[in-house]
Amino acid sequence: MQLPTELAEAIGREVAQHDRATLAKAVASISDRYHAEGTRATGRLSDVERAAYLAVRMPAIYGVLRMVFAELEKRIPATIEGSLLDLGAGPGTVAWAARAIWPDLAAIACIERDREFISMGRRIAPISEIQWIEANLNDNVALSPADLVVLSYTAGEFNEYTQLIERAWKAARLALVVVEPGTPRGFEVIRAVRDQLIRSGAEIAAPCPHAGECPMKKTDWCHFAARIERTRLHRQLKGGDLGHEDEKFSYVIASRVAVIPAESRIVRHPRIEPGLIRLELCTPGGVRSQTVRKRAGEAFRHARKANWGGDWKLSNDIDIKSDV
Repeated sequence: MQLPTELAEAIGREVAQHDRATLAKAVASISDRYHAEGTRATGRLSDVERAAYLAVRMPAIYGVLRMVFAELEKRIPATIEGSLLDLGAGPGTVAWAARAIWPDLAAIACIERDREFISMGRRIAPISEIQWIEANLNDNVALSPADLVVLSYTAGEFNEYTQLIERAWKAARLALVVVEPGTPRGFEVIRAVRDQLIRSGAEIAAPCPHAGECPMKKTDWCHFAARIERTRLHRQLKGGDLGHEDEKFSYVIASRVAVIPAESRIVRHPRIEPGLIRLELCTPGGVRSQTVRKRAGEAFRHARKANWGGDWKLSNDIDIKSDV
């Protein structure tokens, strides 16, 4: 997945204000903090660290959000064309990803505590529909209702996020999206948020194919990956040779209207073996292992194209084993 040209150019202008050696050190600092804290790591950044964040973290999170919003489009039979509320907006990544899916969004409100990130967001996204609000979500700031409310890499920054999720759900007219890093800690947050939203009467649109108890074992975690194309600058700053990187994430989409859930969700990379493909699936009956053999014909052809995180239509004529 690539960034929009105008966003890539805007990031380039911001990054050009700092020398490469200083940026590379800032990238390493942000990366270390992200892996240690499991959050956006945007709470205590210097100017050069904010520029580094734009160069290496914003593209990754943008790619994740594009995938999540595309899934929302498939699962909720209603058009997101009214308003968006982004809680913990950083430099406005959610707004960019949302406008890529819903270009006719009428209003976008971004709440962010870091004044410098707000200034940066205004520079890279001079969009009149965006209302920037400087506020700390810890201060119980009033949340205006919106069709779609998003917490992207935000809930996990709170020691206690139950009240924030409650307020976010009340503000969501149509749907609430919560995204966290694809780590055991990130999934722990998502699992708890999912349980809370179900108790509040929410329909679960994705990734789960059901609203029952999460069948994932306590020693495991449900997560997916977005493949992001690395720019030359990105490779230089991170010292990598690959032309891409995979950003792992966990998420939940809650809806106030009836949803069209997947029949099942592929929760691991498909395992390709001679004459067969093994899929590990989350289904309404729990986590199952499904073997698709070459003799299954069309189902086998579909399995060859199946991806981790995608949905899968269950079939009675294909081997299905018990919980794994």
